[in-house]
Amino acid sequence: MIIQLIDNTFSYEMQKLTMAFFPDRKVLVDPDEVPEGENEFITVTLTKEPLTVSAEFRNDAENLRSTASEVVEEGDDPELAAGRVLYRALSEVTGIQPQWGILTGVRPSKVMTKHIDAEGEEAAKEYFVHRLYTDPKKAELAAVVSNAERAIMDTTTEESISLYVGIPFCTSRCTYCSFVSESIASPRAKKLYPAYFEKLLQEIEVTGQIARETGRVLRTVYVGGGTPSTLSAEQTKQLLDTIHASFDFSHCSELTFEAGRADSITEEKLRACLEGGADRISINPQTMTDSILEAVGRRHTVQDVCNVFATARRVGFENINMDLIAGLPGDSPENFARSLEDVIALGPESVTVHTLAYKRSSSLIPTKELFARGQETSAMVDTANERLAASGYAPYYMYRQTRSVGNLENVGWARPGAESAYNVFMMEECQTVFACGAGAVTKLLVPGTTDIIRVFNYKYPYEYVDRFDQLIANKSKVRAFYE
Repeated sequence: MIIQLIDNTFSYEMQKLTMAFFPDRKVLVDPDEVPEGENEFITVTLTKEPLTVSAEFRNDAENLRSTASEVVEEGDDPELAAGRVLYRALSEVTGIQPQWGILTGVRPSKVMTKHIDAEGEEAAKEYFVHRLYTDPKKAELAAVVSNAERAIMDTTTEESISLYVGIPFCTSRCTYCSFVSESIASPRAKKLYPAYFEKLLQEIEVTGQIARETGRVLRTVYVGGGTPSTLSAEQTKQLLDTIHASFDFSHCSELTFEAGRADSITEEKLRACLEGGADRISINPQTMTDSILEAVGRRHTVQDVCNVFATARRVGFENINMDLIAGLPGDSPENFARSLEDVIALGPESVTVHTLAYKRSSSLIPTKELFARGQETSAMVDTANERLAASGYAPYYMYRQTRSVGNLENVGWARPGAESAYNVFMMEECQTVFACGAGAVTKLLVPGTTDIIRVFNYKYPYEYVDRFDQLIANKSKVRAFYE
């Protein structure tokens, strides 16, 4: 599919919005050459006197055509107006109405916060519905999350930081996963793991030294992955001891260890986490159906999840998160509802409901099938919203991913007082985050602004190990930021 822009530069938003309607298409913007056999075209035009945007979709093979136009009102953003006309044109030809309207970004609650601050909550929700074409339920969700996030964001200061530590290894690779992680079962990973762990401890020590030298105040820590519980109990203790030795914990209110999959969690590891200062863990079944666990490559059962949860309680963890994924292959709204009830019955302090994000290979799936899956997944998300709210949980952070089924969202739900401050700080980019490990990204918040300067670590574990000296030298950018 080709997008042609006339007298405007709205390429990114037009491409992302088009992908919400046609997730199976490769969308090119103003290519130098039109691929042979291409028959689907979108034209977005900006004209003056009066300032007007128009959009046309045409499929030459099927003789389909749809158009829409709008005069840009004084004070309005022409790019948003272009999004609205493209939305109307594509809705007419496809019959699809994405629930987030023309919003294509990762952080819809951040947009909501901006408008609440400017015109109040009710006006902000009206703006979402009538100007951004957002479904009223999604506008309400964004407002609730915005208010919850604000309460947590208000606790941070200019000197505050969070720490992320990445363990990019898993016991096996799930079929749906698009993250950078390696199965520890592979010969390469087995050889690489000890060297990676040694370098990671060194990076944590260097990062802690930078934090002390620059007067940073540690607020939260998140050990994620991958699956951090692929570490042995001894390694877990060593990792957490190194973090404590490298940073001042006098103002740290949260240390999350993403234990992850039940097949790599043991009582010994859980005790090492608790003794190492972790006060929040995540146990992530993704589904409570054995056949689906097997189909997606999980090497554990639902009973294993229940056993691990009980062990975590017995060991002494009082703040446990559990993850579910809506839209897994083979799942249904009815089956997802049963998984949700099973998780609620266990009684975790928080539940995160993710929407499956398709890997790029899913481009072979036809649009009609993707749309049908999106409708089913939307029903799952609606059920989660209703049942979690009725069970005493409230949404406190939210984000979206590219290529998510149904163009939907991921939402963190928590009981009062069990919210993860790290999740809010990270997703709303309201605090500096120092990051260690392969694929980790340090985010430096420019004081007095919302601007972020990113310092990237090498993406793959083998690069991280092989180029470690260069990675450490690159940390000078963090020091220089505070000079």
